[in-house]
Amino acid sequence: MIDFQFKDRYTIDDLLKIMEILRSEDGCPWDKVQTHSSIKADLIEEAYEAYEAVDLDSSDMLKEELGDLLLQVVFHSRIEEENGGFDFSDVANDICQKLIVRHPHVFGDVKVNGADDVLKNWDHIKKETKEQKTYGDTLKAVPKVFPALLRAEKLGKRSSRAGVDESKEICLEALNSALKRLNSSDETKEEAFGEILFYTANLARLNGVKPEDALQAFNNSFIEKFVSSENNNELGGKNLYTLSIDQTV
Repeated sequence: MIDFQFKDRYTIDDLLKIMEILRSEDGCPWDKVQTHSSIKADLIEEAYEAYEAVDLDSSDMLKEELGDLLLQVVFHSRIEEENGGFDFSDVANDICQKLIVRHPHVFGDVKVNGADDVLKNWDHIKKETKEQKTYGDTLKAVPKVFPALLRAEKLGKRSSRAGVDESKEICLEALNSALKRLNSSDETKEEAFGEILFYTANLARLNGVKPEDALQAFNNSFIEKFVSSENNNELGGKNLYTLSIDQTV
């Protein structure tokens, strides 16, 4: 029988204990053989599911998905502890230290005038603590595993802090130039499409729109148009890109 106390309500300490048991010799055959690499995709999937819970404004779903996300943090921490590295308490300590350092207007004597000053200070402190000596270093720090539109948005935002001129007009000019190049040789088409997507993402950002959210919203509306037209037997010969949802119901 495992050494575990069953309760009506559990805490983070209980979660850590459960993970220790699952990873033990007499634990779960699946859990105890996992590695950082084998479960890394689960971390992203759980984060996306928590993201969707926010979009759906579902408190119950968000509570569940945040629990799943927390499990991934505990899981990776346990694996690292077994490997002789950090443990969960180190993770908690490091994020506490980071929050204190990056909020000198709360835990120190720095004065700010609103949220914009807070973000400027945060970026400055982040650059110092990560030893990013140039703006190029900050661009290189944007994770390559980000979805491409999100990465393009982040790169555009960080480059603008270096004084790069990136008005809406410049984005539109770059877009038009790339669109014209689509009719050139095949060797430049991938580059042209990349430029189109990059400047589209940053044109969205300059208009206060999240490009990932905008594309997902259109994806959802496209599905609605398609399903509605299909149900009404109206697909034949019609260009769904030009149909509004009102035209298909």
